Amino acid sequence: MTIKILADSASDLSKKYYNEYNIEMVPLTVRLDGKDYQDGQTIDPKTVYDSMRDGQSPKTSQVSPQLFEAVFTKYAKANEPLIYIAFSSELSGTYQTAKMMLQDVLETYPDAPIHIIDSKCASIGCGLVAIHAAKLAKNGASVEEVMEAATYQAAHMEHIFTVDDLEYLYRGGRVSKTAAFVGTLLKIKPLLHVEDGKLIPLEKIRGAKKVLQRMVEVMEERGTDFKNQTIGISHGDAPEKAELLASMISEKFGVNQDDIIIDMVGATVGSHAGPGTIALFFSNKPIK
Repeated sequence: MTIKILADSASDLSKKYYNEYNIEMVPLTVRLDGKDYQDGQTIDPKTVYDSMRDGQSPKTSQVSPQLFEAVFTKYAKANEPLIYIAFSSELSGTYQTAKMMLQDVLETYPDAPIHIIDSKCASIGCGLVAIHAAKLAKNGASVEEVMEAATYQAAHMEHIFTVDDLEYLYRGGRVSKTAAFVGTLLKIKPLLHVEDGKLIPLEKIRGAKKVLQRMVEVMEERGTDFKNQTIGISHGDAPEKAELLASMISEKFGVNQDDIIIDMVGATVGSHAGPGTIALFFSNKPIK
């Protein structure tokens, strides 16, 4: 029986990838102008970025319990294996809600083959894990094999990113008001990464041009086997910078640019990171 992979909208994959790899998606919620929208379904990221440029502060909330219950019940009734690759539990309550609703469903369907992985990843970092799991499932891997491989890749997924304006991180409580003001004044670009599912400052770099070069340097320091993995780049409505980073990576490591996924940071993650964000995702261990 085919294993279905479930992801949430914080994986920042476009519909192309959900369709190509037969991945199901559940949306987080974005609140803008007093209205709630379903990330990836009823609002597009550019709308969010344009609103932020106009001074608005969109809010986000996790996947609804009712939606998880409906999805889990559907697969439980069909006795069809489902593996949910969840957005980091350190960045959202979505994983905990999914676990809670699964327990409710298992009371009625105790043998339901439904599993949840806390990826401790975000954006395309999470998306790459979901795509890899979907490829394995399509090729006939068992539930145990897919779970093991997805858990391994998630644990070794590097996230290196920068934001264009520290003000957005300040609004989200990631930096102090003073740091945001001074950083903007001095044109300091923060380089951050994800450690155990949390956003952690890595370095401060003066000048936008130096940031992309430093991202490539960190990739060389931390990564391996680049020609045998899919690399991800997500951007906050800054496609030119994303394409430039992809070309730098291709030139430095001999990676085929067709093996680099470039997509926009979705409405949920983008509500916190802001326009101009550039994020790079790669594995620091060979892919299983």
